Amino acid sequence: MNISSAINEGSKFLKSKFISSSQLDSEILMAKTIDKDRNYILLNSNNLINKDDLSNFYDLIKQRSLGSPIAYLTNSKFFWNSKFYITEDVLIPRPDTELIVENLLRLTKHKNKINILDIGIGSGCIILSVLKEREDFIGTGIDISKKCLNISRINAINLNVSSRLKLYKSDVDKFNLGKYDLIVSNPPYIKTHILKYLERDVANFEPRTALSGGLDGLSEIRKVIKKSSELIKKNGKFILEIGYDQKNKVINLLKKEGFYINSTQKDLAYNDRCIVSTKI
Repeated sequence: MNISSAINEGSKFLKSKFISSSQLDSEILMAKTIDKDRNYILLNSNNLINKDDLSNFYDLIKQRSLGSPIAYLTNSKFFWNSKFYITEDVLIPRPDTELIVENLLRLTKHKNKINILDIGIGSGCIILSVLKEREDFIGTGIDISKKCLNISRINAINLNVSSRLKLYKSDVDKFNLGKYDLIVSNPPYIKTHILKYLERDVANFEPRTALSGGLDGLSEIRKVIKKSSELIKKNGKFILEIGYDQKNKVINLLKKEGFYINSTQKDLAYNDRCIVSTKI
């Protein structure tokens, strides 16, 4: 069987399982199977595929048909300007989270030697994207998951910024090391009872600890804001990702901890997605 026929078979099967991006997913999984990029398979679609590769391809198609996200099946996700190594131990980077990177880079356009803390670093996509663009910035990342820290370390090495990144396994409550010019965080902020209603790809596969924000969705945000107010320098900037319906409550929490609200940024769907504030 050639590459084109296998992709078409895979796409047809995914479509029958109501996967809306069936053709694209089938092409990506074929590229993963034969260890080539998507352009290669499109330009060489008549090439024959061997029996072992075909078997591996069908296995990936089956996993995708059951809802397993493409990022986990390919162990990669493109974010900002880089490809990140991803496993099922970390939250998959979202385009909406690029808002944090965008705002951080804008705020530090004329700054040097900025010291950044990323609370709940996950895959490292936020802080590593910034360190790659700002060669004299240094970063610290904390996470309660050792697996997340290992993945961040791999990504830091891949992006050639590992010499400027320190990683610590710690709950935000117990972290007391250093003072920072800028703090960023994309904490869990989904109400626990809503998790089961999320898309299958998310609810059944992504780590619950990276999603659940407790009964009101704010339990982790409260901790992050409180600790950030202690760790940040005076006039330091704090950029926090939030849920679409949390703006007013989070603004009140920030004000109580001594933050001035600079702006609220909207995501691609025009929902409130992150708050930029300053410690006063």
